Amino acid sequence: RLMAIDYGTKRVGIAVTDPLKIIATALETVHSKDIFTFLEKYLKENEVETIVVGWPVTLMNTPSENQSHVKGFIRLLKEKFPSVRVEKIDERYTSKIASQAISEMGLKKKDREKKELIDAVSAVMMLQEYLQNAPSKL
Repeated sequence: RLMAIDYGTKRVGIAVTDPLKIIATALETVHSKDIFTFLEKYLKENEVETIVVGWPVTLMNTPSENQSHVKGFIRLLKEKFPSVRVEKIDERYTSKIASQAISEMGLKKKDREKKELIDAVSAVMMLQEYLQNAPSKL
């Protein structure tokens, strides 16, 4: 399996592929303080070869304000799970595209505005992009 993480200081959206690495689906949105507990449990029960983490940059390709948090998260991720490859993926536009996709699903406005859903769908979109653009790594 492959996993994508949309890391934020409040919430973390998580998506995974099926074991054949064909389909990306939303897995969970967890509070950022709970991410390592969640990952420890999940990785004990499921084999994940690569975790793709959204890398926040601005439209001018400069570091966004959240990049230092993501950099620290990636460092801890590599320390805690050294057998899992960790890669970065540009996350520009993912939240905006996720919001658009959710609004096209016909959900009630209250459900469309749930930030947890947006974070999980953002992770799915990053993982789908990774699947499409990195076939040589799979």
